[in-house]
Amino acid sequence: MSFTDASLVALRVFREVAERGTLTAAASALGYTQSAVSRQIAALERAAGVPLLERRHDGVRLTAAGRLVLRRATVVVEQVDAVARELAGLPEEDESTVRLGWVATAGAWVVPRALTELARTHPSITVVTREGSTPALVRALRAGTVDLAVIASSPPFRAPDDETPELAVDILVERSLRVAVPAAHPLARNDFIDFADLSGQRWISGPGDPLVMGAWPGLTERPLVAHTARDWLAKLQLVAAGLGITTAPASLVAVVPDGVRCCRCGVTGRAAPDLLARLPGAPSEPVVRLAAALRAAFLETE
Repeated sequence: MSFTDASLVALRVFREVAERGTLTAAASALGYTQSAVSRQIAALERAAGVPLLERRHDGVRLTAAGRLVLRRATVVVEQVDAVARELAGLPEEDESTVRLGWVATAGAWVVPRALTELARTHPSITVVTREGSTPALVRALRAGTVDLAVIASSPPFRAPDDETPELAVDILVERSLRVAVPAAHPLARNDFIDFADLSGQRWISGPGDPLVMGAWPGLTERPLVAHTARDWLAKLQLVAAGLGITTAPASLVAVVPDGVRCCRCGVTGRAAPDLLARLPGAPSEPVVRLAAALRAAFLETE
């Protein structure tokens, strides 16, 4: 069996697995059973003659051969879909359509602001969006299902992945941090909070290291984490309920709920920068325009 015998269904399944990161997630997205997905991947690997996926406890990772197949499979699937649209009498997909992925913090205010401004200045550009985690959006870029992604970085701020070719990544803005406190909290009396007054506070943190995910960086003590929430807006609602304090990037100040004040701290804190990522190569004009609108919206938050 040679790779020329590989089926289009297997290529579609492989692309979905590469994007979703697990066989289970791909099966759910496609409406297949996990065993059906496994059979398609096994058939594709037999046709290729080499493993395409490395099975790990936390999902799958593409091998070097898998990365090559993904690049080619994406082109094949998109071309076949284009032919199907033509045969069905549908217009070719508009080249002015940009598929944008974004992490939750960007979607709270910055992405809507950028899309509103882009619609005003370039109404011919259509943007289709989706929210996702940084790993999921990086996989979507590799799979060719998004054109541009706003992703988050985390210490030590390495490249989003170690796949090839290397993604084109630009820093959107070096976000400054604020301290979000209940409006009735003693720390809310002033616009600036003394760093020393953060000692002993009850923090609302995201999962993981609280000094990265919710507590003020540089604290000399281990933060007392009262509550853990993954979503930034959920953390802010917990603050509004008086259940603790948290850090928030400046990009969220415009959408904090009632009952929350975002104060500066006497010691400057920097959030992990937001990144704009895409596959390497010359971007289309609509992608360039959308990227510019996103940069402008992020700068407005500082």
